[in-house]
Amino acid sequence: MRVLVVEDEQLLADAVATGLRREAMAVDVVYDGAAALERIEVNDYDVIVLDRDLPLVHGDDVCRKIVELGMPTRVLMLTASGDVSDRVEGLEIGADDYLPKPFAFTELTARVRALGRRTTVALPPVLERAGIKLDPNRREVFRDGKEVQLAPKEFAVLEVLMRSEGTVVSAEQLLEKAWDENTDPFTNVVRVTVMTLRRKLGEPAVIVTVPGSGYRI
Repeated sequence: MRVLVVEDEQLLADAVATGLRREAMAVDVVYDGAAALERIEVNDYDVIVLDRDLPLVHGDDVCRKIVELGMPTRVLMLTASGDVSDRVEGLEIGADDYLPKPFAFTELTARVRALGRRTTVALPPVLERAGIKLDPNRREVFRDGKEVQLAPKEFAVLEVLMRSEGTVVSAEQLLEKAWDENTDPFTNVVRVTVMTLRRKLGEPAVIVTVPGSGYRI
C-alpha cells in the first residue's frame, strides 16, 4: 500500500510516516498543501493522510482537487478540532474518514488499512493463496500453517502479489506500491527482495517469474 502523509507539524508527520513504514507501507511525506498537490499529480496513492489546516494550500482545497480529478485515492483527514460540525464539513468536501488530534497510532493504522482496502475490489481481511495466509492487520504470514518471519519490505511485496490474485505484477508496480519516491527506479531492490522472499517462503516456490513481465503467485 502506498500512502502520502501531509502534515505541517514535521515531527508528527515524520513519526506517522515511520510508524506506517514499520507496518510495511510505502510512505511519502510533505509538509504543506502545495507540495501535496504536486505529489498527487505525479504518484498514485492508495491513501492520503491529510491534515486539514495546512499552509500554502488548505487541506480542504487539496481534498477538493482529489475529488475533482476523480482519483480512487482515499482521504483520511486529520484536525485539531473535535467539533462535530467540522468533521461533517470535511466529509462533505470529499474526505473518506476523519480523525481528530490527538489520536492513537493504532487507530490511525487501522483506519488507513481499512481505507486502503476500499481503493480496489473488496478482498477479505486475511488473504489466502497457494498455501499462504497473510494477515495485514496482525502483520502475520503463514505457509502451510507454519509462521514465516518477514522484513517489512518482504511483507509489502508479498501483500501486493497476494492482492493481485494471480495476475502478473511488474517490477515497476512493486517498486511503486512497496517503496517510497526516494528509491532509485534503476535499483535491483525488487529482484533481491523477491529472491529473499522466495527463500523464506520455502519449497515448492510459489512466486513465479514471468520473463519480461514480472511476478505472480
